[in-house]
Amino acid sequence: MPTICMFRGIKIYINWRDHMPPHFHAKYGDNEVIVSINDIEVLEGTMPNKQLKMLLGWAAFHQEELKENWELAADQQELFAIEPLK
Repeated sequence: MPTICMFRGIKIYINWRDHMPPHFHAKYGDNEVIVSINDIEVLEGTMPNKQLKMLLGWAAFHQEELKENWELAADQQELFAIEPLK
């Protein structure tokens, strides 16, 4: 599961050849969420509200890059890093 970004304690990754719909995983401490790339909404899991808002804002801003990485992961190609939230 390649890590594509880390910021403020949140680790974001996409698994190779993962199930549909296109999504990414994010971990913060013991919390983990799966977020839809197309809709930028939580599909599964929980995370503290403050971190979740930051994560979803970051995802909306980087949605096209997330889609590109999803396609690369589907083909088991190397993923590229996405700029963290500043």
